[in-house]
Amino acid sequence: MRMVAWVAGAIFVLDQALKYLVVHMMQLDVKRSIDVLPPWLNLRMAWNQGVNFGLMSSEQFLMRWILVGIAVAICIWVWIWVWRGNFGRIARVSAGFLIGGALGNVVDRILYGAVADFLNMSLPGWQNPYSFNVADIAIFAGAIGLVLMPQKPADAAKPAARPAAKPKTAPKTVKPAPAQHRQGDLFRDGTPRDSTRDGDGKSG
Repeated sequence: MRMVAWVAGAIFVLDQALKYLVVHMMQLDVKRSIDVLPPWLNLRMAWNQGVNFGLMSSEQFLMRWILVGIAVAICIWVWIWVWRGNFGRIARVSAGFLIGGALGNVVDRILYGAVADFLNMSLPGWQNPYSFNVADIAIFAGAIGLVLMPQKPADAAKPAARPAAKPKTAPKTVKPAPAQHRQGDLFRDGTPRDSTRDGDGKSG
């Protein structure tokens, strides 16, 4: 989960740094509009009190904290889901994108009461009425990545099982060779065994 934490932290810092630069240093909240590369890219200030593209927008104080609670709950759920699952690197990066973007918008709701949206992209002859921010891009990219990246099979992470060792065969027993009479067995203490008999087998 270290990769998820690093990616989430990087997205969070980038989102908050750009918001501070545009809103406070460039004073977009006062100027309301700055053309960068018209009509392709413009800065248009919009305080979003709802979710993306103004959905569920409401000025009620309760709705503000409900959206904060929902975003925090989603971050916790995604973290636990990825932590328990067997996901690859791309899925973990996607989870970091989603968590970092969601936390960036949570901080906006706590500090300003609304999300600071300032990026606007349009086309020649068509003016886009909506603005968004880096956190919104990260949330969409992270959600798509988690949906499209399937979970790895459990067997892929386990090492291949070693083949069972063949049972050892018992050592073969060698039967002793039949005893053979040696020449030395015919004599005891240097005397013939049948010293009392003559050559014809008769007793001498």
